Amino acid sequence: MTTVDEVVREYWARAEARDWAGFGELLADDVVYDLPQSSERIRGKADYLRFNEEYPGDWHATLVRAVGQGTHAATWVSVTTDGEEQSALTFFQFDEQGLIAQITDFWPEPYEPPPGREHLAERF
Repeated sequence: MTTVDEVVREYWARAEARDWAGFGELLADDVVYDLPQSSERIRGKADYLRFNEEYPGDWHATLVRAVGQGTHAATWVSVTTDGEEQSALTFFQFDEQGLIAQITDFWPEPYEPPPGREHLAERF
């Protein structure tokens, strides 16, 4: 049996490897991804995968810590994008099948989303 903290560790490993097919295997079809700092929400596996595939820059994610229990997990990651490092906290909720159903990413500062992803995200 896989625990939720093991799943989120795999989530970040597959993201770092750009293994989008494997990454998608961890997600519910109706996954919801929220970015409170940019007031964006992405609904559905296909759009969330595309968001990640199209994300600009040379970024790398290093998992610092993962914790989880039951249907919830949280991670602390260090993300380096084009030489600039930031930390993020990500909260995950799982569905009955053990797939990631909801993801909320918290970054240090509010920001306006970069142009070019309007087709994937709604603003809230």
